[in-house]
Amino acid sequence: MLNKLVGISIVLTSFLLGWLWIDYQHFVATPLADKPVYIEINKGDSFGRITEKLKEQELAVKPIWLKLLALQTQSAGRLKAGDYEIAQGATAFDILSLFASGKSRQYAITFPEGWNFNQFLEQINNHPNIQKTLDKSDSESLLSYLNSDYAHPEGLFFPDTYFFDKNTTDLALLKRAHDRMLSILDQEWQQKQDNLPFESPYQALILASIVEKETSVPEERPIIAGVFIRRLEKGMLLQTDPTVIYGMGEDYQGNIRKKDLLTHTPYNTYVISGLPPTPIAMPGKASIHAVLHPEAGESLYFVSKGDGTHAFSANLDEHNKAVTTYQLKQ
Repeated sequence: MLNKLVGISIVLTSFLLGWLWIDYQHFVATPLADKPVYIEINKGDSFGRITEKLKEQELAVKPIWLKLLALQTQSAGRLKAGDYEIAQGATAFDILSLFASGKSRQYAITFPEGWNFNQFLEQINNHPNIQKTLDKSDSESLLSYLNSDYAHPEGLFFPDTYFFDKNTTDLALLKRAHDRMLSILDQEWQQKQDNLPFESPYQALILASIVEKETSVPEERPIIAGVFIRRLEKGMLLQTDPTVIYGMGEDYQGNIRKKDLLTHTPYNTYVISGLPPTPIAMPGKASIHAVLHPEAGESLYFVSKGDGTHAFSANLDEHNKAVTTYQLKQ
């Protein structure tokens, strides 16, 4: 009788183990997500808490099998904090592999060419997935963090689209943009034309920011750079409106009056000689390249045609005629 009971027990145990094994294999092979799902794993989350988060997203998770799979794949202790996107059709193995890889969901922020530093900061402050740590009124601390030799942050950050993990700090993003700007500026400086009126890469950056604000037409950048460089070489005032606007700050309300052109600010190039003290915006690579490879010519003046392009003149008489034609419409 005892032997018969033992035999039945063995059969039942074998049947149960077989059923459990089949159920486990079915769990491993079955997609858990019928649509894309987003889940954030925080630093310090236990495996149990991660499992709960998956269940909260209505994934068909069986905690004991998920734990077994994690032990089997040696991923239990390698799950990394991050903000993840679980793809539709993902299996338990896919999910654990994703968490172990640390390839968290990427967010993006775009800084357009020609924006100034305050616009960069506003873009950062409006992004919900960036951790804010910077006091925007304290540029000195920012420059110290960047180990910058300059006293003003304007122009020191490269305009581009940057991808980042959730809760990346504003300082970390700005450091990436800063390092990239310095790298590109150095590369372009090493390949510059000879006999340019720049004593440093920073001076080239200042003029590049002016060129960036003067035109968005790619083929005009080296032409306008050439105009400004010839004016510098001749000791002429640059007389460029974007510097006046930058110097006016919040007083600029959409138009420049005659008295604004006569008001002395460090940036009013209708009054000051040479370059302003800092860049006035964040120039792109094309504008940096243009001022270090300006187009040769005789033009010393240019005026907007009203269609985004400019008319260039070699002397003041030609320029005045162009102003009459394109600005006064006579």
